[in-house]
Amino acid sequence: MERKVKVAAVSYLNTRPLLYGFREHPVMNLLELSVDYPAKIAQQLIEGEVDVALVPVAVIPKLKEYHIVSDFCIGAEGPVASVCLFSEVPLNEIKRIYLDYQSRTSVALLKVLVREHWKLSAELIETTGDYQDKIKGTDAGLVIGDRALEQRHVSPYIYDLAEHWMRFTSLPFVFAAWISNKPLSPEFIQQFNHANSIGIKDIPAIVAENPYSLYDLTTYYTQNISYPLTPSKRQGMQRFLSYLY
Repeated sequence: MERKVKVAAVSYLNTRPLLYGFREHPVMNLLELSVDYPAKIAQQLIEGEVDVALVPVAVIPKLKEYHIVSDFCIGAEGPVASVCLFSEVPLNEIKRIYLDYQSRTSVALLKVLVREHWKLSAELIETTGDYQDKIKGTDAGLVIGDRALEQRHVSPYIYDLAEHWMRFTSLPFVFAAWISNKPLSPEFIQQFNHANSIGIKDIPAIVAENPYSLYDLTTYYTQNISYPLTPSKRQGMQRFLSYLY
């Protein structure tokens, strides 16, 4: 019997449409699925603990070998709502920025925007645990995922990173893609891709299953997140990677 393909995904609300179709799908006979936060599964992919992962694209330069294995991603063609710089003061008054430890891509994107687009001289501070209570005065914070949707109710100034990337480059942004660290069979990829597509076509079912009072998930899944990995998104991804390389 062939070894099952080890697959890891992010446990945020934004991945629910991609994972929804896996439940009853035949591809589940071919894989083992685990979930965690982005930086953790990125490390698992780098170290070969998993074969495929929905990872922040900033991990790509760290992989000896990589293959994009799906036509779907976590992307944005405008404001993404859940990857933002939060502050009590306008951009030009920010002195320090706390960085979210959960995602390499969002931190890398923030650094590109700080340096190339906003041209700020703010001090960047790494974090390892909760830090949202430090977002006050001239101290800002990059917050991602579900916690960012919560922080939208707290901070008066919200700078959406995908929106500002679009202003800077006129290209969409890819936060995470399904990436493997080895070649996989075309049959597996075809079934995997099909499982991904099911939830994208049934957003009302996913919204109904995930009651959430802090943000309208229909808006989030249909207007903020853009799931198809289009040619323009691939172009945006290559532009972003050019800054990392």
